[in-house]
Amino acid sequence: MKKNWLLSLVLMLAMSIVLVACGGGANEEPASEGEGTTEQTEAPAEGNFVTDLQLGTGSTGGTYFPLGQEIATVLNNNVGTEGFNVSAVSTGASNDNLARIMRDELQLGMAVHIPVQNAVEGKGEFEGVPVDNVGFIGHIYPEVMQVVTLGSTGIETIDQLKGKKVAIGPPGSGTQAAAKQILEAYGLNDGDYTAFEEGFGDAKNKLQDGQVDATFGFLGLPASSIDELQAQTKDVKFLPIEGDALATIEGNTGYEAFVIPADSFEWLNAPVNTITAYAVLVGSTSQISEELGYEITKALFENAGSISHTQGAHITKENALKGSNGLPLHPGAKKYFEEAGIE
Repeated sequence: MKKNWLLSLVLMLAMSIVLVACGGGANEEPASEGEGTTEQTEAPAEGNFVTDLQLGTGSTGGTYFPLGQEIATVLNNNVGTEGFNVSAVSTGASNDNLARIMRDELQLGMAVHIPVQNAVEGKGEFEGVPVDNVGFIGHIYPEVMQVVTLGSTGIETIDQLKGKKVAIGPPGSGTQAAAKQILEAYGLNDGDYTAFEEGFGDAKNKLQDGQVDATFGFLGLPASSIDELQAQTKDVKFLPIEGDALATIEGNTGYEAFVIPADSFEWLNAPVNTITAYAVLVGSTSQISEELGYEITKALFENAGSISHTQGAHITKENALKGSNGLPLHPGAKKYFEEAGIE
């Protein structure tokens, strides 16, 4: 009996050890799987949001870069979020900024509103690859297409650019996208002219030196860089966008007809027909939180009066939503607009 009792005790102890071991393994494995499942199904953690931001602008010779620097200063001086800082960086402008926001390389960007629409809808340069993490923050200023040559070239109209050397703007810029559409409206396709992918600052120098015959620029009005070119050459000439070509552009793009008033420049003798669009500020919805987006929008529209750049005068609450049609608002911007009664 004693032997049987001892044998039973040993068997019971052995079974207990096995059960504990198996039970421990059963508890540990599902716990590990549960953690993995949670990581896959939860919304992105707030840790993905950042406060050290980069603002994509454009070429140093255009409007975006100097204006973007002042916008960054306004934000740095008025956004109180701990650790907040924004630096304006030179880029290829509109499409380049949007692509970098999509890749989480930039958090803020300046762009023409039409490329933003294309990016959101997966059209144009973003054919089949829509940008789903960008939100409208606010209107900056109206952009005016300015097609410039020198009187000494003898060029009078855009269709005369066939066989010429033409600066069409940097790759990925709103200027280049619009320039190609304008040239196509005049019957000029790739290969009908020699394209130089230059920002306006470099292009105007090449125009002055005879290395290009004409240059396109989506710029604010008046554009100081064109005034500088006139001061150096006394020979600046605008090429108008008009007639059937203008009708084609208006009918097939989001650009609108615009007339450059003769008093825009002291040396301009007559108004010039062209097209216009809106420059807007957009922000990443994957890297800028709703709260920080709210602070950025509020700081910009309530302190833009300190911006000295000519185009800063257009950054007002009254203009805030221009160019936003068809675009998703950044959640933070939406919160501010609703609070401020901006519709």
